[in-house]
Amino acid sequence: MTQRIDYPKTAPEALTAMLGLERYVRHSGLPRKLLELVRMRASQINGCAYCLDMHSKDARADGESEQRLYVLAGWREAPFYDERERAALEWTEALTRIADNDVPDELYARVRRQFSEKELVDLSLAVIAINGWNRLAIPFRTHVGDYQPAGKSAR
Repeated sequence: MTQRIDYPKTAPEALTAMLGLERYVRHSGLPRKLLELVRMRASQINGCAYCLDMHSKDARADGESEQRLYVLAGWREAPFYDERERAALEWTEALTRIADNDVPDELYARVRRQFSEKELVDLSLAVIAINGWNRLAIPFRTHVGDYQPAGKSAR
């Protein structure tokens, strides 16, 4: 597919704003592996090939297993995710699909058992950020496949 708009060049101030949110999330204290799972799951739901390519490479570069990445869409049936990751993935799905559902009190209670108030705000901002990136990459058809994690050679 041909890229429609190179949004970083077209609107650099918008990119700066998005990167500010991304910086906050990266420095929030949430584990990087958890953040990559959240980014991958939201990108799977949204069908964002660019973000799936990027975050699968970042996750692998950070030591994530191929097995956990391959079965992420079926995380509920897989034994590879701990309770905190499961809570984060369920929260990610609820926020990503918020137009189709409510965020029920039962879900909130489950997630709060795993995350402090600040961590839950930070997790929510991570979900908001990746959904925003998805909503830029998909309609503008950001070129997929060339991304390499910082400091990593091509695989």
